[in-house]
Amino acid sequence: MGDVILKVENVSKQYRLGQVGTGTISHDLNRWWAKIRGKEDPYLKIGETNDRTIKGNSEYVWALKDINFEVNRGEVLGIIGKNGAGKSTLLKILSRVTSPTTGSIKSKGRIASLLEVGTGFHPEMTGRENIYLNGAILGMTKKEITSKINEIIEFSGCERYIDTPVKRYSSGMTVRLAFAVAAHLDPEILVVDEVLAVGDAEFQKKAIGKMQDISKGQGRTVLFVSHNMAAVKSLCTRGMVLENGYVTFAGDIDKALEIYENLDFVEFNSKFKGDKFIKEVILNEGKGQIKYLSEFKLEVEFETIEPVKNLVLGVVIKDINETKLIGINNKLYKVKLNEESINKGRIILKINEFKLLPGMYKIDVFLGDSLNDVEVLQDCINFTVVEDFQVDVVNDLDFRINKVFHNKVSWALNK
Repeated sequence: MGDVILKVENVSKQYRLGQVGTGTISHDLNRWWAKIRGKEDPYLKIGETNDRTIKGNSEYVWALKDINFEVNRGEVLGIIGKNGAGKSTLLKILSRVTSPTTGSIKSKGRIASLLEVGTGFHPEMTGRENIYLNGAILGMTKKEITSKINEIIEFSGCERYIDTPVKRYSSGMTVRLAFAVAAHLDPEILVVDEVLAVGDAEFQKKAIGKMQDISKGQGRTVLFVSHNMAAVKSLCTRGMVLENGYVTFAGDIDKALEIYENLDFVEFNSKFKGDKFIKEVILNEGKGQIKYLSEFKLEVEFETIEPVKNLVLGVVIKDINETKLIGINNKLYKVKLNEESINKGRIILKINEFKLLPGMYKIDVFLGDSLNDVEVLQDCINFTVVEDFQVDVVNDLDFRINKVFHNKVSWALNK
């Protein structure tokens, strides 16, 4: 058995739903009375499974329930699962941002966490000042930060703006700087949540290389949460699948990914049937997966009551966190779909080389004329982009991806 650096035993986390502060005094009194009598907390006996898709009857929910696992020194553990499965809650408990309701966590050495973009950063302070602030929060001494500051700045790639207030940084620049600080803390355990998704591909490769170096070269431990399965596979040595607050599987990374891909939320909906004006939306002839740099083809069949002149089809592509990555329409490209008014047809949007990073995405569709929407469909299509992680496209939230597709988009209307 390896050198165990992190041990999680029977960890559970319970939350109370609804408005904070409603009825808590009586509940606190009940808990206090049970405690002084040496009885079990009465509210630990109740609560429902953390399934966000169904309406519950209890006001208590178990975000995590009976979590047990060990991590050895130098191991990279990928924690995967759908939204609301409990991944971020687990990382916050491990990082001591919040405490578990029950159970215990034993660790050896310093833990550095990168949980949310901009955590511990002050917007009015410069990047350089925030390195010192964030480093201090993570447990570094001023002398230690000073000895590594040039290395941190160089790694982040933000040297030109390092003396500019962070409030003027893009989210991608902020996460670059935050990761650079956390990675150079030389922690025994590095905890990284989905935040790397807002960085560009070049930085993601750089960050994953750094995490590999931390684990393999320095023998340190990494806990990594991501919906980018290519990144998880390239980095992690072992995987753990969470579902509704429970550990579904812990073991070989390939087996973990196989189980994850068979969870119900990966039943990708690449066809949509409507009953209003938009009758059908089909992505790539119903295929739920798109290879990086391959063709993206979206077909929208419509039939309206009143004829429409100057048809406009708008498409918004979002990641699973509802962040809008691409927003395009034929009006933006100065393409007229129809000269005469029509009330039915099929609009086809093609993007020759689809340049979104591997991961899961959703599509909103807008149909209208040049002034008003006829119908809006949100999350009507979801799909995944697959490919090796070695890609070379910028995918920063503040980068206008429309430019990436310039002269690679075509529109057609079949009547």
